[in-house]
Amino acid sequence: MEEKKTVKFKKDEFAIKEYIKKSLGKGKVSKVMINYAPIGEKIIVSTHKPGLVIGRKGERIEELTRVLKTRFKLENPHIEIDEIKKPEFDAQLMADELALGLERLGPIKFKVLAYRALQRIMGAGALGVEIRLNGKLPGSRAKPWRFAQGYLKKTGHSAKVVDRAQARAETKPGTVGVKVSILSPEAKLLDRINVNEELISKIKSNEIEEKPKKKIKKKIKGVEK
Repeated sequence: MEEKKTVKFKKDEFAIKEYIKKSLGKGKVSKVMINYAPIGEKIIVSTHKPGLVIGRKGERIEELTRVLKTRFKLENPHIEIDEIKKPEFDAQLMADELALGLERLGPIKFKVLAYRALQRIMGAGALGVEIRLNGKLPGSRAKPWRFAQGYLKKTGHSAKVVDRAQARAETKPGTVGVKVSILSPEAKLLDRINVNEELISKIKSNEIEEKPKKKIKKKIKGVEK
């Protein structure tokens, strides 16, 4: 019974998150978090367009709160907005934006859209980015495409700091899968070394202090070398 309750609870929570993302619009919401407290449910919506999410005089928030109470039976939902200052470092927003571009312009322009997103992310200061597209682009058979630039961790503990997300574009030829991985400059890398002027001067001073090795003379068959 406990397992069934847990599964139902997670299923309802997933339905709430998907409804919020769908109602607010694709490409406007990055993440939805739900925190439970004795006084009610705290729902945190991460977005880079808080004005569009809130609506005029908070109309959209009020409508969303009403639906959460009636449809999903939440007792006292309280919605908060977490503004994303740099959307270029958010993988979900970039994946949704690329998917919207594919739906609007079609899969023929996929290279232009992918390189444009790549340049935008790297231009904002990201350490590395990888974009993967899979679908009919634009041939009759599905084919994977990869666009990457910079430095990106794939394995190990440091790979956890890479922001990863995926989206789906519904085009006329078929569905196109979009995967985006971004390594933000603010990510904490344990093996990252910052080479500055102070470090360079220390290396140079160590090289000067190091004593030159003495040459060892060897005699081979009477010939001195």
